[in-house]
Amino acid sequence: MNHSVEKIGGTSMSRWQDVLQNIWLRPHTGADGNSSLYQRVFVVSAYAGITNGLLEHKKSGEPGVYALFAEMDDKHPWQDKLQQVLQQMLDINAGMFADDAVTRKRADQFISERIGDVQECLQHLAAVCSFGHFQLDDHLHRVREMLSALGEAHSAYNSVQLLRQHEVNARFIDLTNWVSDDQQSLDEHIASAFADVDFAREMPIVTGYTQCREGLMRTFDRGYSEMTFSRIATITGAREAIIHKEYHFSTADPLLVGADNVHPIGQTNYDVADQLANLGMEAIHPRAAAGLRKQNILLRVKNTFEPEHSGTVIRNDYCSSTPKVEIIAGTRNVWALELFDQDMVGDPAYGQRMNDLVLESGVRVLTKDYNANTVTFYMKGNSRRINWLMERLQQVYPQADVRVEKLALVSAIGSDMNIPGLLQQAAGALSAAGVNIRSVHQALRQVDMMFLVSDSDYAAAVKALHGQLIEQADTWPAQKLA
Repeated sequence: MNHSVEKIGGTSMSRWQDVLQNIWLRPHTGADGNSSLYQRVFVVSAYAGITNGLLEHKKSGEPGVYALFAEMDDKHPWQDKLQQVLQQMLDINAGMFADDAVTRKRADQFISERIGDVQECLQHLAAVCSFGHFQLDDHLHRVREMLSALGEAHSAYNSVQLLRQHEVNARFIDLTNWVSDDQQSLDEHIASAFADVDFAREMPIVTGYTQCREGLMRTFDRGYSEMTFSRIATITGAREAIIHKEYHFSTADPLLVGADNVHPIGQTNYDVADQLANLGMEAIHPRAAAGLRKQNILLRVKNTFEPEHSGTVIRNDYCSSTPKVEIIAGTRNVWALELFDQDMVGDPAYGQRMNDLVLESGVRVLTKDYNANTVTFYMKGNSRRINWLMERLQQVYPQADVRVEKLALVSAIGSDMNIPGLLQQAAGALSAAGVNIRSVHQALRQVDMMFLVSDSDYAAAVKALHGQLIEQADTWPAQKLA
C-alpha cells in the first residue's frame, strides 16, 4: 500500500492550530512521487489533561472520574469530576470553533451526549452493585475502558469538523463501539472499520481507543492508543508508521541538559526503543512495536512543531556504524525493595513465591539483582502497592529482613555500546559530579548500562553522563552538523 498511519499525541493535539498547519494541511510526497493531503491515516489521542481527568493523573496520581467512582463514596464526587471534565471539553470546543457557531454547537452536542450516557450508565451500575450479589470490582475494568473512550472520541470528532472547515475530506472512524451489541476482536474491529476506506480520497481520523473483546486497557492500560496505531498499520499494510510528538527523539531530556546540548538521534532500532519503554519513556509500547517489526514497517518519530525535520527512524536492521552511546534516559521515584535472608543460600526454589508476589502486586520491575543471600527488585509503582508487597513478603518470609528505599535510575543506551572502558568513563563522570552509585547493571549484549543513584541526584547524573558520553564523545560531532 501507499499510505502511512500516523499517531498524534495529546500535547500536540492541544495545539491544534500547529497540527492543522504542520501536519494535516501540509502535503506529503508518497512512495509514487505524487504530492497529496491524502494517503494518510491519523490516530489521535485525547487533548492534554483530559484522560487524567477521566481516569487519574498519570504523574501525581490525583483521582479522576474513574478513581473517584471506584471508591464508591456515598457523596458521589465522581459526578462533579465528570462535569468538570465536560466543561474542559466544552472550553476546547469554544476555542476551536469560536468563529463557527453551528460547528461548535454540533461538537458540544456530540460530547455532551456521550458524557450524559456515561453518567447514566455509572449511576445504574452503582445502584446494581449496592446489592450483595454484584461486586463493583468485577466491572471496574469496563468502566475504565468506557471513560477512556470519551477523550479520544472528543478529539477525533472535533478534528474531522475542523478539517472539513478547510475543505479536507476527513472521515470520522469511531472505534469506541459506543452503542453496539457486537463484540469483535481488535483485529476484526479494525479490519471492518477500514474495509471501504478510500485512502486516495479520504483522510481517516481514528479514535486512539478501540473497544474489543480483549480489552485493551487490561493489557496496555494508557498505552492503548499505540496498540490501535500499530494494528491499523499492520492490518491495512501501511508503508510507514509515524508518531508525532511535541519534542524530538533526542539524546537526552533538553529540560535537564539544555536544549543546545541535545540533538535528534536520527536513526536507531527497536531494541533501543524497548530499553526506553522499560524506563517508561516510550517511543512506542513494545507490544505495539512487535507488529511493525514483524511486518518490517518503518517507524518514524517526528516533532510536531518542526515539520521540515525528517525525525528519527526506528527500524529492524539498524546498528550504529561506530559503537557509541545514543541516549541518556532514566526515571525518578524508583523503589528498591531488598530482601535479605541467609536461608536462601543454596536453595534454587527460594525465590519462586517472591516472584509470584511481585507479579501479583502490579508493580513494574525495571531490573533486579541478587547474590547468595539478598534479592533486590527495582520497581515503579505507587506506595500503596509497594507497602502491600512488603507486607506479603514479610508474611511469606518471616525470617527475612525486608526494606525499601527510593532511588533514581539513569541509563546509557545505544544500538552498539561495545566500547572498552565505557563503564569506567561513566562511573568517573558520576563521581566527578558528586553522584554516588548505589548499584550498576550492564548486560552482555552491550545495549544499555543502568546506574541506580539517590533520587535527589537524578538530574546531576543525567547531565554528567550526557556530558561525558555524548557531548564530549568524538563519535557525535559529524551528526551534530547533519
